[in-house]
Amino acid sequence: MKVPAFLLILILAACGEDIETNMSEDVSDFEFTTQDMETMSNDDLKGEWWIADFVFTNCTTVCPPMTRNMAELQQKMKEENLDAQLVSFSVDPKRDTPEALKQFAQNFQADFSNWTLLTGYEFQTIKEFSIKSFKSLVRKPPEGSDQVTHGTSFFLINPEGEVIKSYNGTKTEEMQKIVDDLKIVLN
Repeated sequence: MKVPAFLLILILAACGEDIETNMSEDVSDFEFTTQDMETMSNDDLKGEWWIADFVFTNCTTVCPPMTRNMAELQQKMKEENLDAQLVSFSVDPKRDTPEALKQFAQNFQADFSNWTLLTGYEFQTIKEFSIKSFKSLVRKPPEGSDQVTHGTSFFLINPEGEVIKSYNGTKTEEMQKIVDDLKIVLN
């Protein structure tokens, strides 16, 4: 018996939608310090969808707009009742104490109920972690500067701890793309 095309489309649509992915990397094990002086590890995020980025509080270029975008994403997620975690990793852990990270995020009206900022490791640790898990560059500041070079992507990580998609974290319009993807994967 031949199934009409429109019926086949309805059947396939009922099976659930997937988002278009552009990455497939496992997040390495980690255990870092939060802005509240607590410990967070990748085990704490198992079973959760989460968005990650890499910033530092002393940044004079891309981090303020990225953090503003993360705050906007958090607000959009609240409006849409989307349950996912936001995690910002510091790429300047020597300067970015938990207190400095907390103050930095508060300047952007961060809600710490689902947004965690992490530090408490050596620079080499975050450099290797970023490159291995997220394929995202981190480089020490050039001589005479205090500005760390790092990638500007936001990353979507699935409940199994796999990075499945990256977005441009400096572009405000990308936040709606993340929300749209979260609507699909969380349903």
